[in-house]
Amino acid sequence: MPTQLAGPASLVLSASVARRYYLDGRSKVEIAEEFGLSRFKVARLIEVARASGLVRIEIGHRGLIDVDLSARVRSRFGLEHAVVVDTRDDDAESVRKHLGQVAAELLAEVVGPEDVLGVAWSRSVGAMAGALPRLAAVPVVQLTGAISMPEDDASSMDVVRDVARAAGGPAYVFYAPFTVPDAATARALRRQREVALAFEQLPRVTKAVVGVGLWAPGQSTLFDAAGDADRRALRRLGVCAEVSGVFLAADGGPLRPELSERLIGIDVEQMRAIAEVVVIAYGLAKLPAACAALHSGLVGGLVTHTSLAEAILDAS
Repeated sequence: MPTQLAGPASLVLSASVARRYYLDGRSKVEIAEEFGLSRFKVARLIEVARASGLVRIEIGHRGLIDVDLSARVRSRFGLEHAVVVDTRDDDAESVRKHLGQVAAELLAEVVGPEDVLGVAWSRSVGAMAGALPRLAAVPVVQLTGAISMPEDDASSMDVVRDVARAAGGPAYVFYAPFTVPDAATARALRRQREVALAFEQLPRVTKAVVGVGLWAPGQSTLFDAAGDADRRALRRLGVCAEVSGVFLAADGGPLRPELSERLIGIDVEQMRAIAEVVVIAYGLAKLPAACAALHSGLVGGLVTHTSLAEAILDAS
């Protein structure tokens, strides 16, 4: 029976190592130095790549994951993990389902018992939560308040609780809106017990999974929930994208509009302190937002699909 690769991250890493060894002619010592691995680990990955059928005449994989494109994106942006799903992108719901499934597998693979997991609501994260296998028993922390969308049944609390059920660890959840009318209300809500308790956990968060939105109609739930005045003000400021309420310019630089003072959620410095933030990005329309997120220095992992990955590489 052929050896099976453990998960998306191992698959991409094995393909990258195998490419360096078989196609680029690099030594195991050179590969070990490049990837920060031991020579024993490199040898083992090469052995697994051969035994699993990943290495034949060329490096490939018969499955949902485009290992070559994944490795190129990972290398280009210096990411900890990048997984590109080879799926048709003519139906947003289908793409979201496939990305959610693969993101769930990635999370199960890379989250260990020493981690604290942060979760921010988005449609793609909701799809991931519904596909999660059993995780390591880790605490799960809600990163943002809720946005009520008429077509969505799951709130941010539901998503966090779904992830926490898969993990079997404590869930730090709170019921509060993502946006409020004024800064004073936001400050008062942040002092409420459940909100304050969740925010106290943020320095402990080691991995997080989030979505990314383009600051445009239908491309960001936060944009769609905002008022016209806020939408115009953020456009004038140069906001291109938002990652769980952290606003970014097109070059990835963080911006702090007045709306930030009225959000109940993680801020840019708290996000920057997380060891790995995994973004799930889909839809060619979100290309500028995905590029902004990758150039921001906030993102350490990416789950996306083939056409968007190719466009990201072309644009970089």
